[in-house]
Amino acid sequence: MISMKSLGEIDPEIESLITRDLARQNSHIHLIASENFASPAVMAASSSIFTNKYAEGYPNKRYYEGCQIVDEMETLAIERAKSLFGAAHANVQPHSGSQANMGVYLSLMEPGDTILGMRLDQGGHLTHGSPVNFSGQYYNIVAYGLHPETERIDMDQVRTLALEHRPKVVLAGYSAYSRHLDYEAFRAIADEIGAVLLVDAAHFIGLVAGGSVPNPVPYADIVTATTHKALRGPRGGMILSSEEYAKVIDKAIFPGGQGGPIENQVAAKAVAFREASRPEFSTYTDQIVANARAMAEHMVEAGVRIISGGTDNHLFLMDLRSIDEDLSGRDAAKMLDQIGVTLNFNSIPDDPRKPFITSGLRIGTPAMTTQGMTEAEASETARLIVAALRKHNDESALESVGGEIAALASRFQPYPSEFAGHLS
Repeated sequence: MISMKSLGEIDPEIESLITRDLARQNSHIHLIASENFASPAVMAASSSIFTNKYAEGYPNKRYYEGCQIVDEMETLAIERAKSLFGAAHANVQPHSGSQANMGVYLSLMEPGDTILGMRLDQGGHLTHGSPVNFSGQYYNIVAYGLHPETERIDMDQVRTLALEHRPKVVLAGYSAYSRHLDYEAFRAIADEIGAVLLVDAAHFIGLVAGGSVPNPVPYADIVTATTHKALRGPRGGMILSSEEYAKVIDKAIFPGGQGGPIENQVAAKAVAFREASRPEFSTYTDQIVANARAMAEHMVEAGVRIISGGTDNHLFLMDLRSIDEDLSGRDAAKMLDQIGVTLNFNSIPDDPRKPFITSGLRIGTPAMTTQGMTEAEASETARLIVAALRKHNDESALESVGGEIAALASRFQPYPSEFAGHLS
């Protein structure tokens, strides 16, 4: 028999940890660009009885019985994704963005084939060819970067490298780049050498859903994404593609790289797609971009160097050397977290420090926007961050700034008290 006891009765230690992290989430300003706050509806689907169903395969072609309702649910998720992004095909089973990228690589390439992607230290992602990642270990990686003067993607370099190395896949996408991608230019380069154009939209797919940044789907052969960042859904991935690549991608995900899909997460993805299709979601994503611009502009005015001079999307990088040559990203991030601002340290272009130390901070605004903050609060947060960084050795000053941060955060709790019982 299934125990009907509460979580607190079964496992008070885990319940306590959940309650403590709820308090943390409700008492900080959250600026990690890859984090967000899922709605109670998304979390309800994620914790639903779909967690009990094993369903290897795809709708109406499973290797297990009892999948009739799961098939309806996953089909609904697929159709909602296709409609939301204007894609011919959608696979909603990848467990993460990294596994979505792995699925695409498995579907298109053999070990040793060449990928042209963005360098990690210039704003790319581990799965774009880092030597510590499967992508860099199994494939030949040719990497492009930013123009040293503009700190924007050097499209002339992209074309030169493409013509020289003839990659099978040209990859556009980022985890720490604050400007729009030139999809037309990437498409032209891929066509010139007969390559597949893959766009990794993990970071900005939510902004695409809201219409706040250009949609890569009309230009790319394949688009990979996560569902838990600006899209504000559950942790997971998805792949959008033309019909030409539908069968090979589906085969690469199952049985190529994954077994049974996590159907409770697929259900939560379907809910997130429904939420993102509503008009108010566009207002939300526009506010994400407005908040990022307000923060970046305030910091520039305060004398902080922002990589590429600003932002077109939900994130930007700040160069801490413009505040204090001796202050590392790791030390700055830890200090800020202690006084109530949660973000992450990040390499900046041509960073002299190692990746686990860094000279930069990455700041993202999806979560703070979900908290309800607008440009006024974004500018105020930027002011408080700069003040704390400039006084990072002054405990009295940090205590004062921390008090201001706590007061601001208390007005914008993502999960106020009426939701606490549901979440813990």
